Amino acid sequence: MQGRNLILLVVAVVIGLIAVFLANTYFSSVENRQERIAEEQKLSRIVVASQDLAFGVPLSAQNLRLANWPTSSVPTGAFTSLEAAMRNGRVAVRPIVVGEPVLASKVSGADGRAVLSANLPVGKVAYAIPINDTSGVGGFVRPGDVVDVLLTRAIPGGGASAGNDKMTDIVLTAVPVLGIDQNANEKDTKPVTGKTATLEVDTIGAQKLALAGQVGILSLALRNVADQVPAPQTTIIARNLSASNYVIRPQSARPAAAQMGAAVASSIMRSAATLAPAKPRGPSMVVVRGAQTTEYEVLRGW
Repeated sequence: MQGRNLILLVVAVVIGLIAVFLANTYFSSVENRQERIAEEQKLSRIVVASQDLAFGVPLSAQNLRLANWPTSSVPTGAFTSLEAAMRNGRVAVRPIVVGEPVLASKVSGADGRAVLSANLPVGKVAYAIPINDTSGVGGFVRPGDVVDVLLTRAIPGGGASAGNDKMTDIVLTAVPVLGIDQNANEKDTKPVTGKTATLEVDTIGAQKLALAGQVGILSLALRNVADQVPAPQTTIIARNLSASNYVIRPQSARPAAAQMGAAVASSIMRSAATLAPAKPRGPSMVVVRGAQTTEYEVLRGW
């Protein structure tokens, strides 16, 4: 009985080894065949994503594969081996879809960390502002969206008619949103109310946001992501919320209108003075003819 069991065990091991050998042979032949096809058709083998990769997902043999790519169209930064793409525990720092080439600009560097700074173009900085369910458009502002930044504050100087008069300015327009709270995944489109919004701005834009956050309340206005035309630089005040003439533009025409009104008033006064009869400057007498009264100057020397 023991001899029989031993024979069965040996047979099972042999069959397993044969299966492993055949599988390796098959996959090796498939790989060799793909390499021959790539060489014959002047194609290159580059690493592409076999699964959708979100921000921070580690690169592995399960979500990467090699694919044939026209040699003349290989994108800059493409990897030619899985080992090179996975080296140092690299992770995705930008969303990568299935079949898309994995580029050095879309994965982390040598340290393998997923850092937001890798998403910033040269000359841009990330700046976070506080938001809530209202100023964050009800949670519909998500990473990858484009927004305008509005500032509501008290009217400075003597321009306010009351102590609580407010004004709203457009501080920045067409600003990309990098993240909401600690979420920078552009594929996450589910509305979520956040406490901070991280925006992509230049240095001057960051200075404006820092100062605006100290003098008033910041809020976001969601734009069409394809609409990159800057919004007009306008200011809205409380007494201009009626249906007509509710926008105050830079270099307002109100001073010119006031000067025109003064000129018209002066002209009317001059016309009235011209039409009125001259008042006698010396002795005079009054002659009454019925209901009409006329004053005459009495000339001296008569």
